Amino acid sequence: MDAIELNHHVQMPLLGMGVFQVTDYGLCKRSILTALNIGYRLIDTAACYEKEGAEGEAVKECGISRKEVFLTFKMKIQDAGYDKTMRSFEKTLKNLQRDYLNLYLIHMPYRDCYGSWRAMEELYQAGKIKTIGV
Repeated sequence: MDAIELNHHVQMPLLGMGVFQVTDYGLCKRSILTALNIGYRLIDTAACYEKEGAEGEAVKECGISRKEVFLTFKMKIQDAGYDKTMRSFEKTLKNLQRDYLNLYLIHMPYRDCYGSWRAMEELYQAGKIKTIGV
């Protein structure tokens, strides 16, 4: 699959599966499993979609190495700020059943996005995020 190089020399697949309007938990999980089985390697999601459990289960059950699945996750506007970003990120990892994200994004740069960025830089330095962005 074709990829593009992001900051920190991270390769991101150009084609991915997004789950924005998939409202049913089971359908979300099946959709991701199907996408991964036919060759997709990028899953794009956000905290406000409230699908982390289904996404985490699908990635865990797909039989594909975690290193081959690129997870992009966007934080909620309500979680802006250093402390809220740190708490929200840990909750996200727990819900996804993962120990790192490939790409963590500020979904919309409102409120204390500077505090969020500082938290994201620390999470990157700790190896919990491969790259960050807005």
